[in-house]
Amino acid sequence: MSEQAPKNLSEDEAEDLADLAEESGAPRRIVVPEDLAGTRVDAGLALLMDISRSQAAVLIAEGNVTSAGKAVGKSLKLSPGAVLDVVVPERRDPVEVVEEIVEGLLILLDDDEFVVIDKPVGVAAHPSPGWVGPTVVGGLAGAGYRISTSGSPERTGIVHRLDVGTSGVMVVAKTEEAYTSLKRAFKERTVDKVYHAVVQGLPDPLAGTIDAPIGRHPGHDWRFAVIEDGRDSITHYEVMEAFGKASLVEVHLETGRTHQIRVHFSALRHPCAGDLTYGADPRLAATLGLTRQWLHARQLSFDHPRTGERVTVTSEYPQDLSYALEVLESGQA
Repeated sequence: MSEQAPKNLSEDEAEDLADLAEESGAPRRIVVPEDLAGTRVDAGLALLMDISRSQAAVLIAEGNVTSAGKAVGKSLKLSPGAVLDVVVPERRDPVEVVEEIVEGLLILLDDDEFVVIDKPVGVAAHPSPGWVGPTVVGGLAGAGYRISTSGSPERTGIVHRLDVGTSGVMVVAKTEEAYTSLKRAFKERTVDKVYHAVVQGLPDPLAGTIDAPIGRHPGHDWRFAVIEDGRDSITHYEVMEAFGKASLVEVHLETGRTHQIRVHFSALRHPCAGDLTYGADPRLAATLGLTRQWLHARQLSFDHPRTGERVTVTSEYPQDLSYALEVLESGQA
């Protein structure tokens, strides 16, 4: 079974394409009818196979649509009588939980009600369409944890998330009581989330609050930006150490929007070092040995779901972030 997941599809479209693969069997041979002459192949294929245009585009981009033995491009105009050979590859369910040992995923605190982990970079919180890498849910299952909570099976126990490219401390609920309690705590903002980030330059003032709404970038659907009609987003920060070209800052999140820290500091013209998506200097990133943003979920504090006692767990910097910090401290950057 192919490990490649369809890109740029909604969850429903990805699941439909997986269903189509199960029904497909042998490759399909399609003869283009007269009434589709001059139609782009992605649009024509969508009509002929009763699938969405984006699903057709995925099949074409993967090289699974050929004519006369050659892969076709999605902008090709169809000719009447032309023959298209279509292969629908087998795909795993895009939200299937794959039990596996995830390298670098460490247990920081194991409680009857929850487990606090140190999430390594390159690991998603849970499975989703388009993501084929390791997940926290799959890693915990592979380590023998059996989480029993409500919600979608692929998101079992997940009460908050860290970006794939962000490392650090994360809590996962084990029981229904903990799931409900922690979900409420994050919603009511009683959880203290502390991040450390290295940002370019020196923020002015040295301590402050960034209160700017965040929404999807109008020109890039995979990015976010400060926009007028975005969701309320509040970030508190304090510079811990200045190195000239960059500064180490401590960040407390009042809200938890996607890419919030990265977007807010980019809007201040102090993007996270290594964060090329949001305007970081690639030369500085190379000097620091960074292949991702210097951003780490340093500490998490919350009330124990059963006892009410305050729980605080801290995560140490991973090797790549420690190295970058050492370069800055040595003055070599």
